[in-house]
Amino acid sequence: MFDLSQVHAGCCSPRAFRVGRGIGSGNGKTSGRGHNGAKSRSGYKSRRGHEGGQKQLFRRVAKRGFNPTGGSLTVSAFSLSCLAGVSGVDGAVTPEALLGRRVRGGEQVKILGNGEVTQPFTVYANDFSASAERAILACGGKAVRI
Repeated sequence: MFDLSQVHAGCCSPRAFRVGRGIGSGNGKTSGRGHNGAKSRSGYKSRRGHEGGQKQLFRRVAKRGFNPTGGSLTVSAFSLSCLAGVSGVDGAVTPEALLGRRVRGGEQVKILGNGEVTQPFTVYANDFSASAERAILACGGKAVRI
């Protein structure tokens, strides 16, 4: 018997849409590619930003300013709960000790207020969240920005 599921029934067919099968199919002759031009030919590839002979946008836009780092600084964030195991003999927590615990560290260290502080620390970091600074000071420690 004839299987109707294999017959082309528009774009919802289970089979791949076959183009170039005569004008009655609706996609014959040019096979849906229009007439001339690069897109009508086989092997066509488009570069990102290509605008067909017009000056590309990234070349038209002015480039101003100086950025020696090539981007923004990367910041490693640590919660208060991480400080307990890091403190040294004198109760000081340094960025080097914190970044030593990370597989991939950033250029700067920020302390966040997640967790609790049970003993006084002297914490050296580039930045502190407001809640982290309050928690460190309330416990009798020091929050030193470097």
